Formats: sequence, structure tokens, C-alpha cells
Amino acid sequence: MNTPFELKEMDLDRMVYIRAVDVADLPEDVQDQAGGFDRVYAVHNAEGERLALVRDRKMAFALARQNDFAPVNVH
Repeated sequence: MNTPFELKEMDLDRMVYIRAVDVADLPEDVQDQAGGFDRVYAVHNAEGERLALVRDRKMAFALARQNDFAPVNVH
């Protein structure tokens, strides 16, 4: 199905990006708070600023949606 969509209508300020982060790559004080996880998920805004770290991908998407953001997965 091909449905036209006006990209300019999207509110890009409300888009966030979800990506996996190895705990070992985080600052030491943040690693101490990782609760034994090897990998967590980061929520970033369009400028790349980290807004949150959570334990799993599902939680990252839920957090974004609960705060009226449109989450996008980043590989």
C-alpha cells in the first residue's frame, strides 16, 4: 500500500532515538548504577543529547511514548 505522507508535517522536536549502549562505554559513575547489566538502552533527542538510560529496549520505547515522544530505533 502506498500512502502519501508529508514529512514536513512531522514534529521532529518530538522524535527521539533509541540505541543499545554497552555499560562498559559509560562513565564510571554511571556504570556503578547499572545494576549488573552489560547493556542498557539510551534515549537521545535529535541533537544527540542523552535524555535517559533504561534497562531494556521495550522500556525505552514505553518511556518515550509516555512522554509524548515518537521513538525511532537506531542500529
